[in-house]
Amino acid sequence: MNEMLRGVPLGPVMCDVAGTSLSDAERARLRHPLVGGVILFARNYRDVAQLKALVAEIRAVRAPELIVAVDHEGGRVQRFREGFTLLPPMRVFGRMWDEDPACACAAAECAGYVLAAELLDCGVGLSFTPVLDLDYGQSRVVGDRAFHRSPEVVQALARALTAGLNAAGMGAVGKHFPGHGYAEADSHVAMPEDGRDFAALWAEDILPYRLPLAAELAGVMPAHVVYPAVDARPAGFSPYWIKDVLRKQVGFNGVVFSDDLTMEGATVAGDIVARAQAARDAGCDMVLVCNRPDLADELLARWQIAPDDASTQRIATLQLAPAAGGRPALREHAEYLAARQTLMDLCSPLLAESKGG
Repeated sequence: MNEMLRGVPLGPVMCDVAGTSLSDAERARLRHPLVGGVILFARNYRDVAQLKALVAEIRAVRAPELIVAVDHEGGRVQRFREGFTLLPPMRVFGRMWDEDPACACAAAECAGYVLAAELLDCGVGLSFTPVLDLDYGQSRVVGDRAFHRSPEVVQALARALTAGLNAAGMGAVGKHFPGHGYAEADSHVAMPEDGRDFAALWAEDILPYRLPLAAELAGVMPAHVVYPAVDARPAGFSPYWIKDVLRKQVGFNGVVFSDDLTMEGATVAGDIVARAQAARDAGCDMVLVCNRPDLADELLARWQIAPDDASTQRIATLQLAPAAGGRPALREHAEYLAARQTLMDLCSPLLAESKGG
């Protein structure tokens, strides 16, 4: 039961686990050579001590250790709550920007630091944040997860949040490229479309991804959205969007993650193997298969992929490096405590105002 897979590079599949500890079947699945990471959800969390134990179990199944990730943005998308700082939705920083841009950037940077420090304290090495979608006020799934309507403001605040993440020791993953804010439908349950042409998307929604942020992000996640005036395929299955636009025109060199291949917006590509292959062919380095262990097992049993050394090397850059001398306990971590206090001081008035309204 304690067998460890050693020396096999991390693979291109990120899957999930069912509960607060690993089953034998899950340990076997995570040792599969195609697996490279685990994404955690609220169901995997009971308290900080339990989360640390679960992450230690996950990391013990193989060497090099698996990437452990989570959607931990703040607001309504924060998987771990009790025992963690409750982070505001990103729209709070956008509202703050309208009053005081410097204050907004300081608060966003503190949020990034607190987010990363608390996750890293538990061994979780990656959060899929920041959201770079623009707040057009019409996307049901984006909503207050977006910083602002202005692409320039979104980039500035995302850079501040990313600086905080990086300072604590975590990379940032921008999403959902080239932009999910304009499309109304939720790709979890439908296939959203955005009918604008490329020029409109480049000038607005893609602007936050462009330099200098393109060089500062560790990862990017494309949207399960179709832009029919540009390409008939959803962005996550489109070589044009990933290889031509994101890689060549934007200049992004980090890891490209597919969004969850079990979402309704991914079913256009076929069965789970066809979806994974379409994402891989489009330029995704790592594919996510969430909440369907049966489909994860089917993919691992049937998917035959050609080696891609460049993609493997990009994935390896996300592995959590040990902190020099170990990480101090958060209650004794001066930088974390200062960032948390600053975040609370800056955001509390706006949060109180929004609750009162």
